[in-house]
Parts: sequence; C-alpha cells; structure tokens
Amino acid sequence: MTDQNRRQASLRGHQAPKGSNPGPGTGVLGVLTLPEFRKLWIGQLFSQLADKFYIVFMVFLIAQYWVTTAPPSEGAIAEAAGAFNFNLDTRAQLITLLATGIYVANTIPAMVLGLVAGVWADRWPKREVMVASNALRAGLTLLIPLCLIDGPHWLGLSWGYWGLLVITFCESVLTQFFAPAEQAAIPMLVPQPQLLAANSLYQATSMGATIVGFALGDPILRLLQGLLAHIGINDGEFVLLPICYGIAALSIARIRVNEPPRQPAGTSVWGEIGEGFQVLKDRSSVRSAMIQLVLLYSLLAALYVLAISLASAIKVLGPTQFGILLAMSGVGLAVGAIAVAQWGHGLRRRTLASTGLGTIAFCLLLLGQFRGQLGLTLALCAVLGIGAALLAIPAQTTIQEDTPESLRGKVFGLQNNLINIALSLPLVLAGTVVTWYGLLPVLWALAAIALVAALFERPWRRC
Repeated sequence: MTDQNRRQASLRGHQAPKGSNPGPGTGVLGVLTLPEFRKLWIGQLFSQLADKFYIVFMVFLIAQYWVTTAPPSEGAIAEAAGAFNFNLDTRAQLITLLATGIYVANTIPAMVLGLVAGVWADRWPKREVMVASNALRAGLTLLIPLCLIDGPHWLGLSWGYWGLLVITFCESVLTQFFAPAEQAAIPMLVPQPQLLAANSLYQATSMGATIVGFALGDPILRLLQGLLAHIGINDGEFVLLPICYGIAALSIARIRVNEPPRQPAGTSVWGEIGEGFQVLKDRSSVRSAMIQLVLLYSLLAALYVLAISLASAIKVLGPTQFGILLAMSGVGLAVGAIAVAQWGHGLRRRTLASTGLGTIAFCLLLLGQFRGQLGLTLALCAVLGIGAALLAIPAQTTIQEDTPESLRGKVFGLQNNLINIALSLPLVLAGTVVTWYGLLPVLWALAAIALVAALFERPWRRC
C-alpha cells in the first residue's frame, strides 16, 4: 500500500474531534479557526516563552545579585573552577560558571524523567496535567524573590543560589509532564487532515519563542523593571514569569475536550514504559519517524557548538556572536514550518524527509566551503533550518497519527527522553572532536551522515 493510500484510509476512519470545526483549509489559517486548538496554541506560546525567559532571568539574577564584584581568587568556588580547568579571570567567566549550574539543574529532569512523565500523562486527563503544570510553575516562580533574602553561605555562595537550583530542578520536572500531555492532546483537538498544519504551527511557535525568549528576554526584563519602578513597584522583573505561566494555564483550562475516562492501571509504571517501547517495535512508521527526529536533533545540537567556530571565522561577528547564526537557522525553520503547513499535505512524507535531510547535508558541506563569508553563512543557516522543518514536522505528524491514543503519552515521553539525550551528547562531544580534527572534517562527517540517512528513505520508491 502506498503512502497516499494509507493516508486516505486513515482519513476515512478518522472522526473529527468533538467541538472542533474542521475549518476552511489545511493551512495555518485553517487550523487556527479551530477554537479548542487555538486555546492550546496560546497556552503553548506563553508556556514556551516562559521557559526561555526563565533561563534568561536566572542569568540576569546571577549577574545582578551574586556576581557584583571580581571573581574570588581562593575559596570553594575557585577550587571547583580549578578542578574543571575553568578560568575565573573575569566577572563574565564566574557568571558563566554559576549559569552552568542552572543549565545542569534544568537538564537532568529532561534526561531522566521523560519516560515516567509520559506514563502519568496517559494515566491522568491531559488538560488537567497541562493546567496543573503551568499553574505550579507559576507558583514556583513566585518563590524566586525569597532567594534574595540574606542567609547562610554554603561553599562560598549564598543559600539563595542553591535555592534557585532547587526551584529550577522542580520547574524542569513539571515541564516534563507538560510536554507529552501537550503533544498527545493535539490529535484530540485537530482533525487528521489538519494535523500537519497543526504541527507546523507548533514548530514555528516553538522556534519563534526560542528566538524571542533568548534574544529579547534581557531587554524585556529591564523594561519591566524600569516601567514598574516609575509607578513605585520595585523589582518588577519578577512578575514576567508568573504572568506567562498563568496565561498559559488559564488558556488551556478553557479547552473543551471529551477525553475517554481512564481505567485504573493494571500494570506497573515500568510495565507501561515497556508498552511505549513495544509501539516502536510493532509500528515501523513510528520507529522510523522517531529515528529521524533523534538524528535531526543530534545534528542541530552539533551545529550549536560548531556555530562558535563558524562565527569565529567571520570578522564582523567573532565567537561571542554565534547566536546570530542560530537565530538564522531558527528563522529558516519557522519559514519552513509555514511552508509545510500550506503545501506539505499534498506531498509524500518520504519525499519530505529525504528532501529535508538532503538539504541539511548540502548546507553543512557549503558551510565549510564558505566559512568566513557572512552573507553566505547566514543564508546557508536559514536554508538548513528549512530542511530541518521538512524533516521534523512530517515525522512528528506520523508519530501522532500512527500511535494509539491510549499510548501517546508514553510514546511522547520516550520521544522527549531520546531527543534530550540527542541534544546533550553532541553538545559534550562536538567541541572536543573539532579540537582534535578541525571544523571542516566534522562538517563533512555530519553532512555524510545526513546524506546516508536521506538515501535510506529511498525517495524514489512509491511505497
């Protein structure tokens, strides 16, 4: 059976979610006419913005309250930095060291809790999981000002910094429950013909939130601080996170969805995790899409590290401006997501995946050849982002379509776990490999991996 026949069979068997109007079309505007999905999308937008603002806010607080002077030349912090060969010659380096603690506290739950969180996302009503996750995160961020109160010092740092690490860890734990519940809720609110557009909008919003959150987070915090100070409210920057998480919770709470009641689980958590793995074993389409996503995020994570070397070769940028290259890839991904939403439903998934992988391979090769040239490097980063959208969105849609509704939380929890590992390992390895072999061979190797994966899709076949 061809891909097209399978999709048509799926269409015939699909019932539109209750309370959802299929809308006038399959593009972005069509999916936004679905009132229940629109509420979920608004919740996703503010939740993702809050996640990005959170990291920026932590660095802002570290710089404002814990690193106000030159780094210490002795003490526990200096000894810890020396143990990891980390220089503390400047204030910026100390801020980086303390911010690394925040990153670690945020990353650990993402790497180890995804599977368990996915199981509970299937056991509990998904709307309630998403609302509780955002409401509790709003409550946690209200505790942040307490960390500025003077108190005892441990290992050379105020107790407040260690309090921030605990809050960050708990905030990340709650995020692990929100993510699989949100992804599993999309097929419940969107008819199958519009799933591709819904996932395209999801990816575009996620990338837009990343760009806005990281690029504008600090100016927005300072603007809030200044505006509220004019009306007599000090420390106004603390209201940003509770407002964003609160809007997300309120928007999702208004969703009307008829989710089937859950029967009491007859198996253990580990048994249900095994059911998620069984889906990958039994359904080749889900397994293939999952492999594609893990490969894509591994390539993107490596690019995050390589962007520093690419920016270093451009005189007008330098290594500290590598974020501009990443922002361009984000712009490309957003543009590609909108294009897939508008026209992708008429193309075979195999064709989209192989085209995306081929585009990524092509861009990686040329990035090595044209390194040092600003205009071409920016253009190639944008085109690479478009290739990523061509691969990621159809793969995500396939997982949603071909996974049984009762198992989606488990599968998406497994997906989040694998993707977080795929993002973490290249971040650790890529810099070391570039140091050993140089930038160009690493880019060629990554391009070869993407090209081989594109050929494995066998886009010339019709079934």
